[in-house]
Amino acid sequence: MILCFSGTGNSRYIARRIAETTRDEIVDLNAKIKAKDYSPLQTGRDVILVVPAYAWRIPRVVKEWIAETELISAERIWFVMNCGSEIGNAAKYNRRLAEQKALRYMGTAQIVMPENYIAMFDAPEADEAVEIVKNAEPVIDEVIERIREGQSFKVPRNNIYDRFMSGPVYRFSVRTAAFKTDDTCTGCGQCAENCPLSNIALRGGRPVWGKNCTHCMACICYCPAESIEYGKKSVGQPRYHFEGLKIR
Repeated sequence: MILCFSGTGNSRYIARRIAETTRDEIVDLNAKIKAKDYSPLQTGRDVILVVPAYAWRIPRVVKEWIAETELISAERIWFVMNCGSEIGNAAKYNRRLAEQKALRYMGTAQIVMPENYIAMFDAPEADEAVEIVKNAEPVIDEVIERIREGQSFKVPRNNIYDRFMSGPVYRFSVRTAAFKTDDTCTGCGQCAENCPLSNIALRGGRPVWGKNCTHCMACICYCPAESIEYGKKSVGQPRYHFEGLKIR
């Protein structure tokens, strides 16, 4: 079974690519987390977790969901993480989570995909994003082959920088105060619908952010009017979501 959490579509694409070969069912963790559904899940022997890297680890909300949810029949787990540049020392914490769930850890794979975290980094223009996805395809193919053959992933890089980014840096909390809308907001409510934590409410036809945010960037990147900004950092930046690339 493939468990997938995605902010702006990169993980969904990778999960679908894997499913094309393995014929595994994809479970949408966004929906599970939004519904606070921690009911036992019949996964079969193999679990493939496909997620983005948030602060150089798997998203906290995903970690908490896995910790709380019984994965019936599961024996092995592969972690497939996509990122804009690197995943740090995420493998260390993934191994711990696998041990906590009494699962055989089959490794962590890093796949570089287009950056979406415009609260801190620059998102690519469409042409550049398409090229990044093209370059990721051989890595995705290798990931699929190793899963298909029941092999562990190669051990990722692990240096002082990686340990720092996945250690002290990970502990910083994300903030929502910088999210704002301008006068082009139509009040369509898509931001609230896309939020996996139900952290956005419409008041007077405008979105208001609560404090329970995972910074997935779904609200700002899927806004059809591009009326959401994150402080000054996102101003003038392209909004990225995978579906906008028109890649089949």
